[in-house]
Amino acid sequence: MEYRPIPIKRVLPGSIAEESELQEGDFLLSINGEKISDIFDYRFLIADEYLVLEIQKKDGEIWEIEIEKDEYEDLGIEFESLMIDDAKSCRNKCIFCFIDQLPKGMRETLYFKDDDSRLSFFMGNYVTLTNMSHNDIDRIIKYKMSPINVSVHTSNPELRVYMLRNKTAGDVMDKIKRLIDGGITVNAQIVLVRGVNDEKELDRTIGDLSSLYPGLNSISVVPVGITRHREGLYELKPFDMESSRKVIKQVEAWQRELLSKYGSRIVYIADEFYIMGELEIPDYCVYEDFPQIENGVGLIAMLKKEFDDYLGNLKFELKNKREVAIATGVTSYKYIKEMIDVLGKKYENLTVHIYKIKNHFFGENVTVTGLLTGQDILEQLSGNKIGQELLLSESMLKSGESVFLDDYTVEMLENKLKTRITIVGNNGKDFIEKVLGIVL
Repeated sequence: MEYRPIPIKRVLPGSIAEESELQEGDFLLSINGEKISDIFDYRFLIADEYLVLEIQKKDGEIWEIEIEKDEYEDLGIEFESLMIDDAKSCRNKCIFCFIDQLPKGMRETLYFKDDDSRLSFFMGNYVTLTNMSHNDIDRIIKYKMSPINVSVHTSNPELRVYMLRNKTAGDVMDKIKRLIDGGITVNAQIVLVRGVNDEKELDRTIGDLSSLYPGLNSISVVPVGITRHREGLYELKPFDMESSRKVIKQVEAWQRELLSKYGSRIVYIADEFYIMGELEIPDYCVYEDFPQIENGVGLIAMLKKEFDDYLGNLKFELKNKREVAIATGVTSYKYIKEMIDVLGKKYENLTVHIYKIKNHFFGENVTVTGLLTGQDILEQLSGNKIGQELLLSESMLKSGESVFLDDYTVEMLENKLKTRITIVGNNGKDFIEKVLGIVL
């Protein structure tokens, strides 16, 4: 394991680190005599109430700083990288890999295939566990890195080796069991590839995983993403209405059985399957505590519930006429329109133009709002009525930035469309407030 001085990028104002006279450009050498290899060493070591930090100042002088604080209280230090060291890249060559289907010319970071358990803990990313050693699993258990999100896809060892194109991929169930035995909660993902890991194989995987409940907390079943950029890649067949309904029927049968046996459905179906199957999204209660919401599972049910709850208690008068536009993906268009129709009945002064944006950049098999690009929005909105402002979902943008997947910025799009753009959070409250122009 590699240890090296860790450069401090930023010291937060008012923090313990600032009070201790740490500065940007200093180097962290050790905590309580322990060297640090990554963020989990750091987080584990700073949990104590009494710390001795070994710091190398910019001029090379070595300081020892004694700190007394509350247990788990943060020091207020930011590093160059969230992980401190480099994120682990993926060693698989999955037959369905979405990154392999990206067109050329996008920003470089989009082509990096991460498969890092630390990113699973911090960011909710899904990992395959294929590049994880016994020592890595021991560290996850030692540092209580829970929950961990695992891309399982299939519990059949031979099939998983085939799907991931990795001869070491067949031991996933053993690794999951070891994590669970160590007190780690696991959420599992099944990316369903039509004709490969569906039907009987899907039954096998759900059965194997659900038997590990409650350590195995939840399972999501999501359709494989297929772009138009698949030259020379494994031939994938998209789900259609009939095949989507078949998946829904199969998984809902499992939900009924598991609810009766364990008191939880455990397995949840991605919203996209219901939309492709032209079926209604299940009620809010079906998703229980929404354990797979970050994976797009139950997102629409959550949005509709938040919308209804907030609107039901909203005391607001729209005194002036308001005209806005919304650009959204094919998947969510119907539900956005339903909510706008409800608002339109309550507020006569409101006019909303809703535009269903087809994904020409990735191909029309990609229908989710979060994968829309600036150039597709520009192409399909140019010359159309927008009104006072254009509303776009925050899911279209890079986290914390105003940049689309194709490197268009919000400012560029505003200039080309000659309109103001307002970004809307993925919740019912913010949706209503942005549509009505409520300023709190």
